[in-house]
Amino acid sequence: MHLAQKLRDIYIRMIKQEDVFKIGRIGKPHGVKGELSFSFTDDVFDRTDSEYLVLLVNGILVPFFWEEYRFKSNETALIKFVDIDTKEQAQELTGCDVYFPWSLSDGIENEMSLHSTVGFSLFNAGNNTRVGTVKSIDDSTANILFNVETSEENIVMIPASEELIVSIDVEKREIVVDIPEGLLEINN
Repeated sequence: MHLAQKLRDIYIRMIKQEDVFKIGRIGKPHGVKGELSFSFTDDVFDRTDSEYLVLLVNGILVPFFWEEYRFKSNETALIKFVDIDTKEQAQELTGCDVYFPWSLSDGIENEMSLHSTVGFSLFNAGNNTRVGTVKSIDDSTANILFNVETSEENIVMIPASEELIVSIDVEKREIVVDIPEGLLEINN
């Protein structure tokens, strides 16, 4: 099936930001035949039957079908997209953020990466109030943290440990965390 036909069949409407979650970024071309380096934080594309990824190209979310991919490490793969056949074409995608559709990740919530919660609203279970929006995940140390932007545009760090996460609602894009008393005040 031709690429344009696949796109029409799958996406009759524009892809919206709330329909996808970020899983990585396209790096530089690898070789001269259109293959690209792909750094990812979530390997959901390998755990589902998806045939495409969504790239943010010039502010527009665009599906790109792949021909093949192979892992270089636990965080990097080499990927070849359909109709991207030269180094020059591949260079145009360098630096694009890579997203995955929520609709294709249905049924794998238990395997969901914390990185896929970027953009979710985070609530304090203790008083049922909204703390803010998850802007990033800090997994550079043993204690993984949600970096949450509050309504005052401050960034607060909330532990992302299994013991504290009460629930994650993928459809509502909400996380409820049992935040230890006094932690929010320390962050301010």
